[in-house]
Amino acid sequence: MQKYEKLEKIGEGTYGTVFKAKNRETQEVVALKRVRLDDDDEGVPSSALREICLLKELKHKNIVRLYDVVHSDRKLTLVFEYCDQDLKKYFDSCNSEIDQSVVKSLMYQLLRGLAFCHAHNVLHRDLKPQNLLINKNMELKLADFGLARAFGIPVRCYSAEVVTLWYRPPDVLFGAKLYNTSIDMWSSGCIFAEIANAGRPLFPGGDVEDQLKRIFKLLGTPTEESWPGVSQLPDFKPMPLYHPSMTFGQVVPNLSSKGRDLLQRLLICNPNQRLAADPALQHSYFTDLSTAEL
Repeated sequence: MQKYEKLEKIGEGTYGTVFKAKNRETQEVVALKRVRLDDDDEGVPSSALREICLLKELKHKNIVRLYDVVHSDRKLTLVFEYCDQDLKKYFDSCNSEIDQSVVKSLMYQLLRGLAFCHAHNVLHRDLKPQNLLINKNMELKLADFGLARAFGIPVRCYSAEVVTLWYRPPDVLFGAKLYNTSIDMWSSGCIFAEIANAGRPLFPGGDVEDQLKRIFKLLGTPTEESWPGVSQLPDFKPMPLYHPSMTFGQVVPNLSSKGRDLLQRLLICNPNQRLAADPALQHSYFTDLSTAEL
């Protein structure tokens, strides 16, 4: 750790403190994520190990880079590339106004990072603005893989206690234990709407029931016809039959018709019908995105 000079504390992560620091040899600014190792703990927290293992494999411009892991007797320090802010802080600096070309660029980068994760059999499972970092060049990077999971065959049962409530899809809210990349696609849809609305969350529910109610009021309550098997999910309970009372034009007024079409394809209650990351990148919403912007 002598190699790094701590500059300032920048936050509390899932399992420790994050500092801004400088590499004394290269002068590069980095982020140090310090993981506390408790005496009574079974060593390194599983979430930290998971993040280390996955990020060692995931090298992409839209995924935060893990440079180094430094282990001392009582501390584990992860050395990451430094980003100036997260998406949540960026919203705070926007004053409720965001240029639509920026919306498009950020969404494209989010989907590109996700497509890379999914192609490498990794589910993020905790996408939210606080876990998306932005550097001074407006490059977006997926971060905080503490809840991420490698997936593959055979299919395993995963925990339903993932994804922050506001970004959690209806299948997981109903207790689904078997899910795939569609879990991240729903979260990306919620974030897309939030970016388009300069930081206003789409479904800010207070608890699981309130969350479901908000979703169904916009999208309509799913039925066995629209979503075969929904009533068999572990925590399913019949909900009032809502019919969409608002159009997407009212929900995201600043988004173009192509943008609204992409959003609707991501926010589908039935996970089997949700758009995947690769096809989402091919959507016509992105056709006029210049590569110079990325």
